[in-house]
Amino acid sequence: MAIKVYNTLTRQKEELVPRDEGKISMYVCGPTVYNYIHIGNARAFLNFDMIRRYLEYSGFDVNYVQNITDVDDKIINRAAEEKAGADEVAAKYRLAFEQDMAALGVKPPDIAPRATEHVGEMVEVIKALVDKGFAYESEGDVYFEVAKFPDYGKLSGRSLDEQQVTVQSDEEVKRKKDPFDFALWKASKPGEPSWDSPWGPGRPGWHIECSTMSVKYLGSGFDIHGGGQDLVFPHHENEMAQSEAYSGTRFVKYWLHSGMLNIDREKMSKSVGNIMLLREVLTEHDADTVRMLMLGTHYRSPLSFGPESLAEARASLERIQNCVFNLEDVLGRLAGGEEATLSSERDESMAGYFKECERDFREAMDDDFNSAAALGVVFSLVKETNTYVDAGPPGNRSVLEEALRLLGDLSGALGLFQGEAEPVKPVEEGPTREQLIELLTDVTQAAGKQKDLELSDLTGQQLIELLLEDRQAAREQKNFELSDLIRERLSEMGVHIEDVRDGFRWRFER
Repeated sequence: MAIKVYNTLTRQKEELVPRDEGKISMYVCGPTVYNYIHIGNARAFLNFDMIRRYLEYSGFDVNYVQNITDVDDKIINRAAEEKAGADEVAAKYRLAFEQDMAALGVKPPDIAPRATEHVGEMVEVIKALVDKGFAYESEGDVYFEVAKFPDYGKLSGRSLDEQQVTVQSDEEVKRKKDPFDFALWKASKPGEPSWDSPWGPGRPGWHIECSTMSVKYLGSGFDIHGGGQDLVFPHHENEMAQSEAYSGTRFVKYWLHSGMLNIDREKMSKSVGNIMLLREVLTEHDADTVRMLMLGTHYRSPLSFGPESLAEARASLERIQNCVFNLEDVLGRLAGGEEATLSSERDESMAGYFKECERDFREAMDDDFNSAAALGVVFSLVKETNTYVDAGPPGNRSVLEEALRLLGDLSGALGLFQGEAEPVKPVEEGPTREQLIELLTDVTQAAGKQKDLELSDLTGQQLIELLLEDRQAAREQKNFELSDLIRERLSEMGVHIEDVRDGFRWRFER
């Protein structure tokens, strides 16, 4: 089945036919680095990470370019606030952005061009637009003349007659032939970053930056241009106009746009005061929980972000983690000598079901990257796998291994569980030895006995094993008050205990 994508330009789903067979050229608008990114910004980057990962899962060689806007009015204003150089501010928040993306589990782009490194090429594009009659100089500024490009508005579906002009200074209005004309080059003011140009010292406009860098690294007519829905107009509209005026050819084949994010169903904005920075969210919630929440809504649809939805996402995530844990546990016991059952009709049915799951997952994702439907397939796989494992005896090894592989592959195609080898916390991040020794002392006293072990020589894991042995003994003696005490205290430390037919098992959890 071919992959279909919703193209903002044509307002319909279209088959994804790459310019070069087997390869996808993809450009996503990156950040303007003047502040830490908020969770709304993060949604767009995560969505396109998901799209990129699925294209790679489908066998495409993806060339992913995402720019850094490191010269802009916002950066200059921020530099004045922080009493620092604009380059210092840009470097500070560029590094913060890269750290935040890594923390969220978003793969770095193949190429991450910075605007300040491509100013010379931008000047050449602007000169060509002036020479072709699409742009004009006015008092050191250069503007794109919108009236000269008949197709202006075709991406956003807006006609100039319906447009409202953004607030502009009287001086800016005087410099323009038409209020809708937009800046390609801005004359610099005293103390601002500037570069030489035929029109005097200045700096490029935001829109020309993306046009120049995307075409440099991907060429005209590249496959996918992505960004948030808020970029459709004017940024992407202006990009397309100036790029096609410059080259005389199609700029981009498919325009994809990520939906907006609301905080508890209310639009996120500074005026409301509900801006949530990504790095603050990640101090309380792990990256997979955030990703699970975002994947549960189609990338083009609005998403409500808040404590309740995060808790639901965490519970959904644990359903997958627990299934993986169960499979690994059974396979571990089989490796320890326990016999697997011979192939049965039940096993053959599961083998057929696995093929259906893979097919259904691809059908969902091939339909404009419907991650919500794809997750539904994953949860169906979890349910059927748990039923198979719980039915006992241990089951067929090949079926168990295939279930584990398939869960890993489908989750990985969505970007889940890619930040760590296993979806559990390492021992070093669990309770401290002091906490465990204190609990062991309390348990010993409650049981009315003495421990003859030298506890100072034991590792944290060995101390946990001792406590679990005490809990098991208390259960056998029907001392449920003590067994519950051990379970509750360990749970508070992040140790998850699960009772099974032949005893118990445990792991660390977030």
